Amino acid sequence: MRDFADRVKRLLVGRPVPSRALGETLLPKRIALPVFASDALSSVGYAPDEVLITLAVAGSAATVISPWVALAVIGVLVVVVASYRQTVHAYPSGGGDYEVVSTNLGPHAGLLVASALLSDYVLTVAVSVSSGTSYLAAAVPWAEGHKVEIAVGIATVLALLNLRGSRESGGAFAIPTYLYMAAIGVLAVVGLVQEVTGTLGRAESSAYEVVAQSGWEQGLTGLAGAFLILRAFSSGCAALTGVEAISNGVPSFQRPKSRNAATTLLMLGTIAALMLMSIIHLAGAAGVHMVENPATELLSNGRPLGRGYHQDPVIGQVAAAVFADFKPMFYLITAVTGLILFLAANTAFSGFPVLASVLGRDEFVPRQLSQRGDRLAYSNGIIVLWLGAVAFIVGFDADTNRLIQLYIVGVFISFTLSQVGMVRHWTRELTTATDPKARGRMQRSRIINAIGVGGTGLVLLIVLATKFTRGAWITLTIMAILCLVMSRIRRHYQRVSDELAISDLHDARVLPAHVHAIVLASRLHKPTLRALTYAQSTYPTSIEAVTVDNGDGSADRLLDAWEEAELPVPLTILDSPFRDITRPIVNYVRSVRRESPRDLVVVFLPEYLVRHWWEQILHNQTALRLKTALLFTPGVVMASVPWQLGLPGEIHIHHGLRARTAQGIADADAAVRREDRHRRLPASPSSGETQ
Repeated sequence: MRDFADRVKRLLVGRPVPSRALGETLLPKRIALPVFASDALSSVGYAPDEVLITLAVAGSAATVISPWVALAVIGVLVVVVASYRQTVHAYPSGGGDYEVVSTNLGPHAGLLVASALLSDYVLTVAVSVSSGTSYLAAAVPWAEGHKVEIAVGIATVLALLNLRGSRESGGAFAIPTYLYMAAIGVLAVVGLVQEVTGTLGRAESSAYEVVAQSGWEQGLTGLAGAFLILRAFSSGCAALTGVEAISNGVPSFQRPKSRNAATTLLMLGTIAALMLMSIIHLAGAAGVHMVENPATELLSNGRPLGRGYHQDPVIGQVAAAVFADFKPMFYLITAVTGLILFLAANTAFSGFPVLASVLGRDEFVPRQLSQRGDRLAYSNGIIVLWLGAVAFIVGFDADTNRLIQLYIVGVFISFTLSQVGMVRHWTRELTTATDPKARGRMQRSRIINAIGVGGTGLVLLIVLATKFTRGAWITLTIMAILCLVMSRIRRHYQRVSDELAISDLHDARVLPAHVHAIVLASRLHKPTLRALTYAQSTYPTSIEAVTVDNGDGSADRLLDAWEEAELPVPLTILDSPFRDITRPIVNYVRSVRRESPRDLVVVFLPEYLVRHWWEQILHNQTALRLKTALLFTPGVVMASVPWQLGLPGEIHIHHGLRARTAQGIADADAAVRREDRHRRLPASPSSGETQ
């Protein structure tokens, strides 16, 4: 079974990679851009939709201000990119926001940021693949009824690709990402040219009337209108998700790491801003209408469209208008946009495992998350991310509109605290810097990060105010639970470390007063003899064999065989009137331990090693129960003595045992009568507790 599982693993993730090849997995900028930027770039596939859907609550006239909302989002994007360029230079170790905040604001604030980032990475995968299924459903109607299954399948494929290593996954994603950027670039250029020349077509949805929701018949007026604009702005800020991934992934870049990461971050910001502004502008020029419930909120000739109408995403509608006479280009844009939304989850698969490894190193999450797999990827972190994303996809039925409400609150918590931490970092550095050029650079960086605090802090307040009741409370609850769990894990590791630490070197030389060996025997056969031989080779202070009499005569037969073989080890028989095997042995071992608290009791347990996985269920079940029961008994050590079934040429254990003990226990016991060498113990009062 193990060989079969290993072959399947090699088929899926490839051959192991030696540690010395770690440098070969580092990413050049041309590969790092699609690996780390696909999340932010892909947000163009759903951020415009969310802006238009939110504004459409007040009717179609309200969507006129969508370009101004996009400009505000781009302004925040510029501030965030500029701020994180300072971060990757100051903290290139890969801790990103977590390291910045922990170092400058304390471990509690760092834990808050870590929980925000972990939850955001999981939601990134869920939102990206769910949005990608919407584009797939636009081209393939069959997919509409199987969105959850498709989304889970895509998330699984992405996890497997990342288990093969970041360089391989980056190479696989580079071509689709660059093709997506080229397709959106062509769409923007051709659309703008058509708009200038007056040849731009109209979107199909432009012919429909948008029904304002109850209470919004007057449009964007008063405080309610301002609140709706802020809500649209907060939805559009989903375009900023993924920017922080580069600061967490600096160790994955080729040298010079910080400079390459900063350059990639600048390219990401520039491309994302141009794409977002172009799509929202062309959506307005083509008259695209997007609503939350198209069946009832879109009218044709005064009548609702009904459930038969499928609302295509914004990019799909714009592409249909721009390339009305050239359908192949429309299909290409729709296909690559859906594909990039699937692949955008790769940003989270690159960032989450690195952050989890840092948290594992600091003992806030299980240490296994800090270990690289045999492909030099943080395999355990990838698997945890996959499981979390699948849970959200299934729990929210792969509904992008519902998932995105949970999405960006964690991002802006980390953004804001990170910028506060960077301001404090530069302030501290300025107290010791003496070089005028260095001080000037630090002061400029502090100003940039201070602006970042104001920008991201304002957006955070808007997000909390506009999205709390629409789902952001779920994210905040998850963050609180993660903080609690991580703090408890840290406390556990600290308690274990304190308990195991040697306070006095004299303690390291303390040995138990005696070692009492107990060999469990059900019958006299080769595994029992091997266990006896192994127990004697450890030179214990005393040794005995123990069996259980469950009333079927096997104990008497064992005793007879024992005497006939003239084994020099006394045999203890435990009565079990309720036919239980485990309880009498556990009670006896614990009684030996109680009689001599300073002694160490070692229980030697013969076990079969079978050749086929299915044979395992036929053997060793009693051994498993015994090991489980005795595992938490102080002063007791379980020693499994394996016997490999099917191997020829076993040594003559019986004779070896007799020869080894000829000068020891055998001589001392040779003159002792049978009734003194072997004993039968009655059942303890608690032997029937489990009956």
